[in-house]
This record gives sequence, C-alpha cells and structure tokens, in this order.
Amino acid sequence: MTTSPHDHRPAARPRRATLYALSLLCCSALLAAVPAGASASPAPDRAATARGTASSAAVVFADEFDGPAGSAVDGGKWQTETGDNVDNHERQYYTPGTDNAVLDGEGHLVITARKENPGNYQCWYGTCEYTSSRLNTAGRFTQTYGHVEARMKIPRGQGIWPAFWMLGADIGDVGWPESGEIDVMENVGFEPGTVHGTLHGPGYSGSGGIGAGYTLPGGAAFADDFHTFAVDWAPDSVTWSVDGTVYQQRTPADLNGNRWVFDKPFFLILNLAVGGYWPGDPDGSTPLPQQLVVDYVRVTTDG
Repeated sequence: MTTSPHDHRPAARPRRATLYALSLLCCSALLAAVPAGASASPAPDRAATARGTASSAAVVFADEFDGPAGSAVDGGKWQTETGDNVDNHERQYYTPGTDNAVLDGEGHLVITARKENPGNYQCWYGTCEYTSSRLNTAGRFTQTYGHVEARMKIPRGQGIWPAFWMLGADIGDVGWPESGEIDVMENVGFEPGTVHGTLHGPGYSGSGGIGAGYTLPGGAAFADDFHTFAVDWAPDSVTWSVDGTVYQQRTPADLNGNRWVFDKPFFLILNLAVGGYWPGDPDGSTPLPQQLVVDYVRVTTDG
C-alpha cells in the first residue's frame, strides 16, 4: 500500500467535509427548490482539448465560464458555500455572491483570496482576517465514473491552498469519511512545483489518505501557467494526470483491506483556502490577494 503524501499533517480533513455538511443543512430548502515527481508534458490548448473530448466522449457537465465580466457563476451548476472552517483551522471566511468568485469576461472563473474583512465576518479564531470562495455542484450535478478535469492557473504563496475535489453525494446521510473524497488536485504554497491527488475514505481519512504528488520538472511553478488536472474514474480504479501525463492509479488493492467507497455519485468542489494545518498560515512572504483562475471544468463519459 502506498501511503499518502499528507502523512506529515494532522488528521484534519473532516474539517473540509464538515463545512459542506453544515452548508447542506443550512441550504436544504434552496437545494430542494433548485433542482512525487514525474515529468510534465506541455499544457494542451483549450481548443485542442475540446476537440479531443468531443471526438471520444460524451460531455455530461461543462462550464466554460463564458459570461460578462463581473457576473456570478451559473447558479444552475454551482452553489456558493459560506462560513469558516474550525476543524481544519483555515483562516478565511467563504463569502456569498461575487465578492470573491466572479467571471472575468474572458472565459474564466476567478476565485480571489484577500486579506480583508469588509463584512465583519467572525471566524473560529475571532474576527476573520481573510476572505475567499468555495463552490460546489451538490444538488445541481453529481456523477458516477468518467473523466473529470479542470484547466486552471493556481495561486502562489505560503499558506495558500487551492483545491479541485469531489465528495460523495451521500455525505448528508453517512457523514465523512464514509462518503468518500477524491482530491483531483491540491497544492500548498510551500510546494510551488508540486500538486497532490488523494483518496479519503473509512480507515484512510485525513493524514492516512491514499495518494501521491506530481512535480513539474526544472523547478517550474504551477502558478506560472495554466495546467490541466484530471482523474479518470472507473469501477474499482481512479487514475490521476496532469497535462495528460498519468502519475498514479489507485484501486481497492491499495486500501489495506479497507472499503472502497467510490462506486456511487459524487459532486464537484472548487475552493481557495488560506491557512490550515497542512499549508500553515500566510506570513510576510505571502503576496495577497491571490487568485485561482479556472478556464473550464468538464466531466465526460464514454460515448
């Protein structure tokens, strides 16, 4: 069994899932109403990726984030979570509306983390010091199996923690980690050239997650350009890639006898956290604001 690259951090992942569970309870009425190291290949351009996807697979979810500058994300595809996250000791407050998540008018979603608190938001540690945004597709879109990818330019800096990930849609009933979690991409700012892909489930949660890291060659940083982060998810396997280069595959054989909980619907999450047990807090070297710029999110299945 390969152990998680996150073994150095406290077992704190329920913190992220817990925020969603609380949000789910708060927003139930709304939901009812509104149905380490591998070599990298060059990032594909958007048109080429679209052509390849269209020719070989059926698109079941796509957001190209085309819309006027300053507009909100499509509420038929995404909901915005709000609040802080005591379980993970993150420092940001996730705000509603377009304060921290907005379309730029050039085909991108921009999630911005700022050192500010215009709404006098209160966090677990007192008056919040940062704001950011977290979006998910719960109640809008779920999927079992397929190719899940996002093309993004991630931010940089100590204490900055962008992520593209999935949670089991039954989390409101079974809780975390029974729901399962698939982390397509996580980055912590003190590792500018490395991203992580991880599975979490019963018996392999928090720091015991099963995964690996992928490092760009030549000391390159992910924040310098757009990259495509993806998983190919099938019965009894999840395979991770960056820019089309596969760097790991996980199956039930990797779980040391624990249950595989990835044969059911999951929903998507995009967020930009600030601080927390794993990345640590921002410091004097951290440039703010920071932005997670998302070119597209797509989910396809065999045609």
